[in-house]
Amino acid sequence: MREKHSRPPISLQVKLSSIFIMASVLIFIVNIMLVIGINRMTGEMDSVYRDNIKLNELAMSIGEVQSSMTDYLNTKTTDSLEKYYKSEQDYNKLISELNNDVSGDSYDLMEKNIRNMSEEYLQTTGYAIEAKRGRNVEKYSSEYDKASRLYNYINTYINSLNKERFKSNSTNFKDLLTAFRFFETVTLIVMFGAALGSTLFVIGFTSSLMDPVRKLAKSADEVAKGNFEIETIPITSNDEIGVVTKTFNNMVVSIRQYIEQIKENMEYERNMQEKELRIEANLKEAQLKYLQTQINPHFLFNTLNAGAQLAMMEEAQRTYDYIQNTAEFFRYNVREGNTTVKLRDEINLIDHYIYILNVRFSGDIKYEKDIDESVIDVLMPSMILQPVVENSVNHGIKEMEGKGKITLRVYSKDDFVCISVKDNGIGMSVEMIDKVLSGKLREDEKPSPVGAHGIGMNNVINRIRLFTDSEDSVSIISEGENKGTEVIIKLSKE
Repeated sequence: MREKHSRPPISLQVKLSSIFIMASVLIFIVNIMLVIGINRMTGEMDSVYRDNIKLNELAMSIGEVQSSMTDYLNTKTTDSLEKYYKSEQDYNKLISELNNDVSGDSYDLMEKNIRNMSEEYLQTTGYAIEAKRGRNVEKYSSEYDKASRLYNYINTYINSLNKERFKSNSTNFKDLLTAFRFFETVTLIVMFGAALGSTLFVIGFTSSLMDPVRKLAKSADEVAKGNFEIETIPITSNDEIGVVTKTFNNMVVSIRQYIEQIKENMEYERNMQEKELRIEANLKEAQLKYLQTQINPHFLFNTLNAGAQLAMMEEAQRTYDYIQNTAEFFRYNVREGNTTVKLRDEINLIDHYIYILNVRFSGDIKYEKDIDESVIDVLMPSMILQPVVENSVNHGIKEMEGKGKITLRVYSKDDFVCISVKDNGIGMSVEMIDKVLSGKLREDEKPSPVGAHGIGMNNVINRIRLFTDSEDSVSIISEGENKGTEVIIKLSKE
């Protein structure tokens, strides 16, 4: 039998990049097609009145010839003569572009007549100029009169042709304008369809990517609750998620087997001696609980580290950063005891926490820091700032659809180090602030829109007050509904 070769793994970075590239290419193609159509329509509209513009230029140019000829005949100056020759050249260039072919079209026939008369007109003006230069008064007067008559005839022809062209072009312009409006409607429909299609495509593709993650998260939650009888998760991909899923399945199976082994040992000892059986049973039970609480985080950290190393090898930098931040966050949370830590450790935890939230909510939470680095080695209880920030996110800015903002400030004031956590969310009423600070807000009390910040703060406030031995170590400031909330914690510098 032939050995089956497994497919090479496709990383998350490649899959997500493929989604972006395919959606971008679709939008780009649609835009190119629309731009080509708009340019073609615009070119047609620009060409509608081109004949009228040319006739207007022709009328202005012959006027310049007539004016410059008259000036020279009256003044006989070099400037007026140069002006005549220049205008005569310009007009001659314009009439050379007029129709000179015999056809049945009335417009072409009028253009041919204008061209013939213009050639005769320029010849007559030339005779008048030469007669003036030769001081032949009778001849230049005669030629001037003839040129003036031709000038009037030509102007009349140009005006007539211009009016006819304008009537015809106006009808064409209306037809083009109607077509352009129709094209504009079609353009909007096509762009909307392309945007909708791209959106549905991206949603469908990302949903297929995230489905294994949801299953993994649900199973991990069951394991965290102590339920090891869950079914193994099907592995549907060879990417980083597939690797993590396989490792998680192995972890669950290993723990399940280990628990079964412990149970068998306990049963064996129970059969040996009844008295020692009870002692041993209690001991094993305690060991079991201890192992469950120790193995799960330890194995989870190893799993996350393995995923981070794999993401780094796959050059999936964002996945690597996310796994690293998640590992650091859980490692900080599972430390034993209510330890005392430095303020810098709490700030680092907030950085990890905000990073994880922004990955979950697509960067909706704006986070700013203003930290005085000289005071961040002051000691404080652990897990104080994270519940405060969590309250700001869940009850202050969660429903603000990307407009929410958290500002963390650490500054020195007198003999204290002040820590400020401020949001721009729904705010709190004065009554609700008093309830929170006095500990009168019950856990089962339904939070109102103005007082939602209060839930979960009792523990933080009590621990800080016990640590600092001061009732004024925690304060809450809010100017009212929809004006944000600021929680300020004061620690002694000593």
